[in-house]
Amino acid sequence: MKIQENISLKAYNTFGIDVKAKFFTEIRSKEDVLEAITFAKNAELPILILGGGSNVLFTSDLEALVLKINIEGIGQIKQVNNKVILAAGAGVIWHDFVLYSLEHNLAGIENLSLIPGTVGAAPMQNIGAYGVEIKAVFHSLEAIEISTGISKTFFPKDVNFGYRESVFKKDLKGKYIIYKVNFNLSTSHEPNISYGDIQKVLEEMNHASPTAKNISEAVISIRQSKLPDPKFIGNAGSFFKNPIITTEIYNELKHTYPALPGYPNGPSHIKIPAAFLIENTGWKGKKIGKVGVHDKQPLVLVNHGGGKGKDILELSQKIQLDVQNKFGIFLEREVNLINDKSLIHL
Repeated sequence: MKIQENISLKAYNTFGIDVKAKFFTEIRSKEDVLEAITFAKNAELPILILGGGSNVLFTSDLEALVLKINIEGIGQIKQVNNKVILAAGAGVIWHDFVLYSLEHNLAGIENLSLIPGTVGAAPMQNIGAYGVEIKAVFHSLEAIEISTGISKTFFPKDVNFGYRESVFKKDLKGKYIIYKVNFNLSTSHEPNISYGDIQKVLEEMNHASPTAKNISEAVISIRQSKLPDPKFIGNAGSFFKNPIITTEIYNELKHTYPALPGYPNGPSHIKIPAAFLIENTGWKGKKIGKVGVHDKQPLVLVNHGGGKGKDILELSQKIQLDVQNKFGIFLEREVNLINDKSLIHL
């Protein structure tokens, strides 16, 4: 394991924010995790765990050791009838994992195609898209407890999945480093095409009886048409969560704003598209200095080049205030804010 000093993190976050880490190392094995923790403890430094950098916003330089998780490897653990447990290292690029599953005729995560980030971050965030969330296919994960160096296996009951949430973002935040995740996939396919424009795109592609690969292709087409590529314009995908409100409050808002869309979320709550709220407060396509709101998808904040993390943070706060004032709804960030306060202190 090689530890570098004063490294720019610009290439390691999809916003393209240029901040520096005092120390930086790439983690390629479970043993590297333990070695890095020991180094940080001896140097009396906090640490930051970094996956694909697709869901973070850096606002300052970091007096810390940054651990870039690059643990690779994909393999089958077990198969019973049409059910397969497929394991992946935490550093595997998520979309590469989806493509691997399709190449091996395994279904279950095709709706999650082209989501940025790594496998290790997927259960932490309970990533989801087009009617599917990680919790539906999650089998277990293996992680190292930072304080003791002991490995532990977490099963669904231990992870406490919620909407873009898990125990690793709440009670166990900063307590563990995930190094492997196991998924329940299937050799048989049950299409989930009721969400969004998937069915429409499949019809345009002439797929009357779509395979998992067909659905993946449709999702990729939709995402590419709506979302900017971080390779060309800095962004972290959806910046805000879609808010969930009571049915009573939704009905009151619907009376004032008849076009307000809403989707049932349990027996007494409605999920509201944050993009609708942002667009209807006039923010879609707006640019402030070197940052702004995407002109096709207002849920995405962008760095047009040279923007700083604090610029994007201030932009997000202005949007939150306007939405709160107009609709009475607070937009919660989906992107993780990273600064000295968010580091893991050993």
